[in-house]
Amino acid sequence: MTNVHVHLFHGADPARYRQGDNIGCLYGYHHAESAEFTLTYSRDADERKPMRFLRRALKAALGFDLIHTWRNREAILACDAVWTHTEQEYLSAALLLLLKGRAQGRPLLLAQSIWLLDKWPGYGAVRRWVVRKLIARADILTTHSSVNAALVREYFGREAAQVFYGLNLQDFALAEPRAWTPHTPLRVGAIGNDRDRDWRTLATALRDDARYDVRIATRRRVPASLHADNVCIAPAIGLNAARELYDWADVIVVPLRANTHASGLTVLLEAVALGKPVIVTDVGGLRDYFGTGHVSYVPAHDAAALRRALDELRGNPALALARAQAAMRHFIARDYTTREFALQHVRLTRAALEHAQGTSDAAPNGQAVFAPRELTR
Repeated sequence: MTNVHVHLFHGADPARYRQGDNIGCLYGYHHAESAEFTLTYSRDADERKPMRFLRRALKAALGFDLIHTWRNREAILACDAVWTHTEQEYLSAALLLLLKGRAQGRPLLLAQSIWLLDKWPGYGAVRRWVVRKLIARADILTTHSSVNAALVREYFGREAAQVFYGLNLQDFALAEPRAWTPHTPLRVGAIGNDRDRDWRTLATALRDDARYDVRIATRRRVPASLHADNVCIAPAIGLNAARELYDWADVIVVPLRANTHASGLTVLLEAVALGKPVIVTDVGGLRDYFGTGHVSYVPAHDAAALRRALDELRGNPALALARAQAAMRHFIARDYTTREFALQHVRLTRAALEHAQGTSDAAPNGQAVFAPRELTR
């Protein structure tokens, strides 16, 4: 039996997150549970306001939540493997393991980077030195994007396994598109709270154009200058509000700034699952997931190209439908689900532990030589 501890951010405790919805663990790691793998999860402590302020202030200063990790230290130190979802979790887990004198490989630490590689060029020498020391404790580095994986190699001289992200089909059941008849004006939907959304280019491309009815759903602050009679910008809070936007829209647009971490991927997967034609900015490694026969790619910050892509779909409904159907088939074939996302972690962990056991059996004096960082997908 392999005991895995899934260390998530404060607020993602499966015992508290979306109680009553029966969704299991956020991101779907619970799909890894089996007779072979047993999982525990980081727990959120009850906090008074002063402690919450202190924890968040320390997190802002360090770049990771050390207090939350320290509270979960017993589960982390007792397991065979630690799974993390972002650098905010694995950097603090690595620090805990180093402070407790836990050598490489016990427990195994899977370190998944999301925003770290985007931020790295802006780090100073001291922060880079600290991060390098902590990353050295990670046994397997993973990313969602081949672009990020290449940067791991460039910045740290390590290989990273690309783990393909997946969608919770309990929230977004697959809906095969059978027809596409756009409204007049064309309904353009866009949603997301990621810092790399490019709302300016989308609004600039379509504002004050009566051919388009645009709804942008975000909790990010958007300048008042981007609002227009045909561009509605407001938050969509909750799953039901998001589904309403998807149901309303003819086309989903995912406008992005340059990034390396596949920003917009969740919305892209959701839109494809619901059978919507999608236009997305060609950045961040999203082509790892869908090709030009599945979605329409446009260059970054190119309002004219975005309008042309919309006009192409509106003028050729058969093309829009064909791409949406092809994207759905590709989604199913590649199994872009939370279940498969979790099972990729299972395969990486199993292979790493078997490798460690094999080197231990072959090593002199029974000393293990652990090197799972060679694993790639």
